[in-house]
Amino acid sequence: MKFHFTIHPYLKPFYQKELDDYQTQLHSGQLQLAWQHLERAHVIGQASPWHHSYAHWKMLQFGFKIKSPKEILGQIPRLLVGGVKSFVGKIPLGNTGGANVPPLRSLPITPDIKELFTKAGIEH
Repeated sequence: MKFHFTIHPYLKPFYQKELDDYQTQLHSGQLQLAWQHLERAHVIGQASPWHHSYAHWKMLQFGFKIKSPKEILGQIPRLLVGGVKSFVGKIPLGNTGGANVPPLRSLPITPDIKELFTKAGIEH
């Protein structure tokens, strides 16, 4: 079994850009666009325990901001378990991380993120 500790160095700036874009959209009141950037950050950082958990933390905060009980309750178990699953390499690739998606369901990866994974040498 291979353990995962951190995000691939190639992916880190793309993960951070998604979080930065999330903040920009959030502050401008563009909640749907903000959420999409969180989902993208989740997909990019999902293999790293820290980055995966942080994406869920931001999603939990977003749930509180929009006063969504479904998102809040959906993020708590994801926040508690997501990083562990990343650590042992048992993640559903492409899963966007929101409470609207079953936590163990793999989803298609967008072509631009798939290209990032390819350039990083990550199987998808």
